[in-house]
Amino acid sequence: MDSKHLMSTYARKPVAFERGDGVWLYTGDGEDERYLDALSGLAVCGLGHAHPAVTAAIAEQSAKLMHTSNIYAIPLQEMLAARLCQVSGLDAAFFCNSGAEAIEAAIKLARLHAHADNPADARIIVTENSFHGRTLAALTATANPAFQSGFEPLVPGFVRVPFDDLDAVQAALEEYPVGSAVLVEPIQCEGGINIPAPGYLSGLRSLCDRHGALLILDEVQTGSARTGKWFCYQHEAVLPDIAVTAKGLANGVPIGVCLARRHVAELFSPGAHGSTFGGNPLACRASLATLDTIEDQDLCARAGELGNYLLGALRTRLSGCGLVREIRGKGLILGIELTQPCRELVDLCLEHKLLINVTVEHTIRLLPPLIMEQDQADQMVETLGGCIERFAESKTPGNGEPS
Repeated sequence: MDSKHLMSTYARKPVAFERGDGVWLYTGDGEDERYLDALSGLAVCGLGHAHPAVTAAIAEQSAKLMHTSNIYAIPLQEMLAARLCQVSGLDAAFFCNSGAEAIEAAIKLARLHAHADNPADARIIVTENSFHGRTLAALTATANPAFQSGFEPLVPGFVRVPFDDLDAVQAALEEYPVGSAVLVEPIQCEGGINIPAPGYLSGLRSLCDRHGALLILDEVQTGSARTGKWFCYQHEAVLPDIAVTAKGLANGVPIGVCLARRHVAELFSPGAHGSTFGGNPLACRASLATLDTIEDQDLCARAGELGNYLLGALRTRLSGCGLVREIRGKGLILGIELTQPCRELVDLCLEHKLLINVTVEHTIRLLPPLIMEQDQADQMVETLGGCIERFAESKTPGNGEPS
């Protein structure tokens, strides 16, 4: 591999995959060269790799029409917008290419909302440990100084409060009572799989209603059935003013969407926002095939059931491991928090043909495909459990490293 012509923005692992099939990725043709993907390309390939329905839709559409631009009507985009509004409960969609772009659209809508009142006093309230993307406004909303360092000055107009703290949100809304918005993730994924207490989202909805603020939910990683519902907010029967999603929406074809209630969506007018590639026929066709498959195979329910099974299996498998602080999750977003940094576990699991991720230094993040079978889930638990035990042994006094 020769990466000298690539900008150094990623710390890539020394492995490259040639093909995929369901939950498996292959570095070559042999069965001994396959890896169990417990990451789904960071929650992107919810249907696994090379899903036949999505593959057929992409092939057929690419042979007909891939792009025309938003100068013209795009019937597939209109179909996808209607479908997403149906499953989300919202009224209108703006299509783009990624989660960060969808967040930017939501921020622009929040600014337009503020301009109807007093823009100088309006704020977007965000939370500690959040992650909303790496474009400049999304980066400002993100609570990670390491991501922000060197890119100052950041975008003004944001206020940060603790996650899962309704009193802190109320105080911020009382300080900035006109034209403000609240932007949160229903589950903080990059922040360590932080799941708020029941009633947090419904409490945010009540606070926003009381203060005339917009509620914006970042469902980039939690959407597309990953938590056991189409959108995570549906577990509390909450309807936000804006919801954004992306990753799992087209099973690997780049697409993002900003969904909004009618009165918010109408703040955009022609020329106020746009995206050259956003909502092109190819991406929309892939997304429709993905949504059809999720619905036809009842993968919302499957994600909830398999997630509960995995929580129980992981807790049983790791019950004797002193390094494990907590195992938590919702649907097929699972986190194993250890008592010390564990990024080296990614390489150890890679050696054992299992793909995982570690976030905030000490939390193993698992995002398995929605189509994972129970025997594959059992293999994932056993392989991961063995790797964690080996990691724990290496940290035990007398085994070469201090505890």
